[in-house]
Amino acid sequence: MGTPSTYGLWRKLAAKPGGKQLFSAAMCLRVPYFGTVLPTIREIRPGHCSVTAPKWWGVHNHIRTFHAIAACNLAEIAMGMLAEATVPATHRWLPKGMEVSYVAKAGTGLRAIAELPELPEFGPEGFDLPVPVRIVDSRGTEVVTATITVWVTPRKAA
Repeated sequence: MGTPSTYGLWRKLAAKPGGKQLFSAAMCLRVPYFGTVLPTIREIRPGHCSVTAPKWWGVHNHIRTFHAIAACNLAEIAMGMLAEATVPATHRWLPKGMEVSYVAKAGTGLRAIAELPELPEFGPEGFDLPVPVRIVDSRGTEVVTATITVWVTPRKAA
């Protein structure tokens, strides 16, 4: 039996007590750098992911707000989980670039929302998939915007 997909694991765990925390911890074991922001995945579905991170001393910058690069890490988590739920098993994805705007100080914990305006077609050719990510503080104020471009290609036959 093969390894369950990331999205399949999410669907199994998310509704169970402590399932979102268990999934988030497993994600951090797979990608240890993600753990630096103490993320909790809140929602994943094709074309959408929401993830939160608390404000704690490990993400502080010199003025004790959420560090810009820690916010970028949170954006990449949201994009990656969206990609895992959206890109079919016949294809693979790889981050290619990130454009970021820091629009306000981030003085609280944050929520990153990655959302595609529409789901793409997955055909025989590789393509760039821009994934917009909004990051908001606990009051709903947008503090960071990002677009992470993902290169999507068909998997090679084994």
